[in-house]
Amino acid sequence: MATQAQIHEIGVFLGGSNYIGDVGLTTYIAPNEPAFGLLYKWNKSPRHSYRFSYTQSKITSNDLDSKEASRNQRGYRFENDLKEVSLGLEFNFFDFNLHESSTKITPYVASGLNYFLTKYTLTNAKADLTVQGRTERRKSIAIPMIVGIKSKITPSFVLALETGARYTLTDNIDGSFNQDFGNINNNDWYVFSGVTLTYTFGDKACYCAE
Repeated sequence: MATQAQIHEIGVFLGGSNYIGDVGLTTYIAPNEPAFGLLYKWNKSPRHSYRFSYTQSKITSNDLDSKEASRNQRGYRFENDLKEVSLGLEFNFFDFNLHESSTKITPYVASGLNYFLTKYTLTNAKADLTVQGRTERRKSIAIPMIVGIKSKITPSFVLALETGARYTLTDNIDGSFNQDFGNINNNDWYVFSGVTLTYTFGDKACYCAE
């Protein structure tokens, strides 16, 4: 016997962030700062949903942590107060009907378009001095590439583990563009990794069988 369907989800994201670019480590997934956010999904079918989120974190990286000798010698460090809003689509590998009472689990991928605000400070990590004129606020666009796995753990809650790399349309998250260092042909990336917990609610969707 089917129960009432839940086609909407609202919840939270908790995890960490890391940066990939011209300063510090070059590891793709290495969270070093806490990140948190809010998440809403509108499930349009068992295989896809519209997804809206707000996430924020402090993004940091330090040349002194790098294994590259040139970065170690340069000794720059930056931190960036980043706030992001995202709109996109999420696709499930398997059917994920929230109206069914049985436990469900599926891998998923998501993408879309992000708009983010940043306020970075670039410093000389060795001397602990702010680089001349390098505390600025910026805004730009990013393309998220998210992979994860989720499960309906109760009739009303869905738990997911995900990591999402954001390819930005700027090379200045770290302040490197205006200072003319690093590879000017490569844009910056940032990554959010963590868990989401969402509460499901709403009327029965048209794709649900009686």
